[in-house]
Parts: sequence; structure tokens; C-alpha cells
Amino acid sequence: MLKCSTAFRSLILTALLGLALPVAGLQVTGLYSHRVAVDNESDAERNRAFRVAMEAVILKVTGDPRWLDHPRVQQAVENAQNYVEAISYSSEMLPVAASAEDQQTEAEPDAPADADLADNPADEQPGMDQAPQFVEQRYIDLDFADALINEMLAAADIPVWDDNRPSVLVWMAIQDASGARHMLTADSDPEMMAFIQDFAERRGVPVIFPLLDFEDRRNLSEDQVWSLDEEAIANASARYGADSVLAGRVLFTASGELVGLWQFQFQDRLDVFDGFATAAEDYLLAPLDRITSELAGYFAISPDASPRYDVRLRIDGVADLGDYSALMDYVANLGLVESVRTTALAGERIELLLGVLGSTQQLNELIALDRDLLPISSSGDEAPGLLHYRWTR
Repeated sequence: MLKCSTAFRSLILTALLGLALPVAGLQVTGLYSHRVAVDNESDAERNRAFRVAMEAVILKVTGDPRWLDHPRVQQAVENAQNYVEAISYSSEMLPVAASAEDQQTEAEPDAPADADLADNPADEQPGMDQAPQFVEQRYIDLDFADALINEMLAAADIPVWDDNRPSVLVWMAIQDASGARHMLTADSDPEMMAFIQDFAERRGVPVIFPLLDFEDRRNLSEDQVWSLDEEAIANASARYGADSVLAGRVLFTASGELVGLWQFQFQDRLDVFDGFATAAEDYLLAPLDRITSELAGYFAISPDASPRYDVRLRIDGVADLGDYSALMDYVANLGLVESVRTTALAGERIELLLGVLGSTQQLNELIALDRDLLPISSSGDEAPGLLHYRWTR
């Protein structure tokens, strides 16, 4: 089974661990860090790891693999050592899979099938007393300088995807060649689940899975997922508060092919597309790659290419200095915000003037990924273009 980092496993499995709470946009960590397996600590192996890790970081930071072919990015990858901020080595002991020859136990030519079992007790069976075999795997852990990476991407006019990213809720119905159907779970389909988790880590996408508890199964049946019932899927997904929903179905044919259909719900848009592959990983990769590139294209911005706007925010519920400090940190760290200035203070209300690289709509949609600022319906006395929120943290 593929492995995920502790941070991402915690993030991805939030729903599975029973925290069926609205999740919305989630803060993704480790975008500028990567671990690479190495054979040794030689200069050549270290330089190879630098290049591999930097490509992985660029993929996470931009969200779109097409930027890896950009000449400036390729040049930077060749000089990846110039962007490295910290380096460390680590290792772990991994079990070595026994060969088929070691696992095979042949019966005596003329003996009954169970004769060996009778003559050889369990504690005398060949190989039973052998200790598991392990091998040491070395890793290099690399942290890249985010400022240098972003500067290089800006010079290439490549959009950067902020670490506050929209969550994706995944529903999937699976049917085998006999016609039996079931929902994707960690117990029934561990390899497929692990692949999705690994993709989420590699691309910096907050993926969550439904609990599939009584409420889920009452609201959404396997047949409704199979038919991609848009309304039923949307209603069942509402309890999770996810920013987008990927629902899919797959038929494992008798000949070993995977055939199906996918549905992606995001904002007010609905995208339906086919699925076909001869391997489960390929079948999952295509839709995951497609929706990740779409989300990155929607939220990522290029500082040099985007016009700068001044946006006014009116925020209620700022009760004390702690709230004020937390609010200012939150606003300053929004990916679109270039500058923040307080223009008015009155009781628990504060007004801010933001310098934003992008439109008011883009800022509003970025804030909507969180639940720290909830929109307040506009009253007739508010100035045009003013965004009004309540601080809820």
C-alpha cells in the first residue's frame, strides 16, 4: 500500500475518523518540502534527489503538471541546489517480500495432499522458523526556499496556488464482473484508496472521504452513485461542507478492463466525463489530474499578470485584541492579499482596505473556502463594493 505523510493522512482521513464536520477549504502544509528515496549519500545521488524533489514541489505549488515543461522551470530544476533551504537524511527498515520460490511448499510426489501436514507439525514446516527479512531504505528530506521558488515562477508568469485549497469529497461505486456493487472504502478497496491518498499528497489537494455511516447510506445509495444522481449526491455531500464533489462509477469487466463515468460538482458547474483504463491506477489518475488542474486554474494567480485592486472589508465580531491579531494574520496570509490597512474601528466592527492581486470576486471566493469569515447580507446603507463579514474564529 502506498504511504502518505502523517500530516496528509490526518487531513485526508478526517471524515473516516468520525469527524463528520463541515470542512470547506483546508490549509495544506509541506508544499515546499519533499522526501526522496536514495541509494546512498553520494553527490550524484544527492543532485538527482534535488531535481526530483524540486519537480515535485513545482507540481504541488502550481497544481498543474504542464508547467514542468516550461523552459524557465526546466532550467531551475537543473540548478535545483540553488533553491534548497534545508537538507537532512533519514532511514527506515522495510520488509523484503519473500520470493515465490521461498513461499512455495511442494508435496511429496506420491503422498496425499495433506500428508505433509500430518508428518510435519506447524512448528516444523519449512520456512516457519525464519525471521522476517528487512532492508534499510535511505531518504533525503529537502526544504526549498518558498520565496525563491515563487520568484522564479513569477518571472516565468506561472500562477501560484495558495496553500488554502478547496477540499474534494470523493464518492465511488464499484461493480465487479458478476454485477455485485459496493461503495469505495478502505476495507474493500485499500489499494485504490491508497492511490487517491498518495495523489492528494503529491498534488497538495485536500481529499476527504465520506463516513458511509447510517446517515450517508440513508441519503445516498450505491445505485444513486452508480447513476450519478446529481441532486442526491449534492444533498448527501452537504453534511461535509466540501468545496467540490467528485463522484464516479467503475465496472471491472470480465476481460480486466475498467469502464465507467465521472461527475465533478464545483461552484455552479457540473462536469461529466468518461473513464476507461486497463489498470486501476490509470483509471483513478485521469479524473484526479483533471479536477486538480481545474481547481488550480481557478484559484491560482500570477502576481505579475494580475491587476491590483483595492478592496474594502467590513468585519463584525472582533471582540478583543486577540481577535484583532488573529484576523490581521488571517487576512494578510490570504494568497491574493498584497497589503492590509485598518481604516476604521468602532466597537466590535473593523474596516480594512486590502491591496489585492485579483478581483473582488476572486477574493470573496478565496475567503469562502474557510469558515473564519462568514458573509453578512448587504444592508441598504453600505457603500457599493464593500464586502461585509462576521469573524467567527
